[in-house]
Amino acid sequence: MADQQPLFITGIGTGIGKTIVSAILVEKLKADYWKPIQSGDLDNSDTLKVQSLVSNTQTVFHPEAYRLTQPYSPHKSADLDGITLDLQQINLPETNNRLLIEGAGGLMVPLNSGNLLIDLIKQLNAKVILVSRNYLGSINHTLLSVAALKQYGIPLEGIIFNGISDSYSEKYILDYTGVKLLGHIPEYPAIDKKIIVEAGNYIQL
Repeated sequence: MADQQPLFITGIGTGIGKTIVSAILVEKLKADYWKPIQSGDLDNSDTLKVQSLVSNTQTVFHPEAYRLTQPYSPHKSADLDGITLDLQQINLPETNNRLLIEGAGGLMVPLNSGNLLIDLIKQLNAKVILVSRNYLGSINHTLLSVAALKQYGIPLEGIIFNGISDSYSEKYILDYTGVKLLGHIPEYPAIDKKIIVEAGNYIQL
């Protein structure tokens, strides 16, 4: 497992369900979890959320490279904290386990004046799992995300659709891009450890 590329979970935007999908995959794969950059909500960070939903005892939760106090885009949060995010300071944690990395927002989120999140993914030599959610405009956002990954030469493991299904949108996205469908997570009224285990059955990975 140690020689496998890390999996980077990113979404077509903010509020797509990356953290829930990350928890599902961490539990299913018994993988390690790492959120390199946390912007705001430090008392209820994504790392803590995933940790609260994972049942297995194998997963290691690695500390963030940057913990920013303000809940904004990383470049703004960092500036307000009086620092500049340095990609050279964001290094993969050491592990013998599969590593799952959760991003912040979408691919083109700025980290500093010259780098976007997609630059960090490329630097970390990770394969991407793209989380999509159906809403008006989601086809556009998903196709743009796939195109950006191709432009950067970043391998895309597949797409996970999260939430209420729309067969028209999903079929168009899959047919147009040729990207592998990894699964569809249903809309749940509440999320707990039992649901996280159950949802893993919907993912083929």
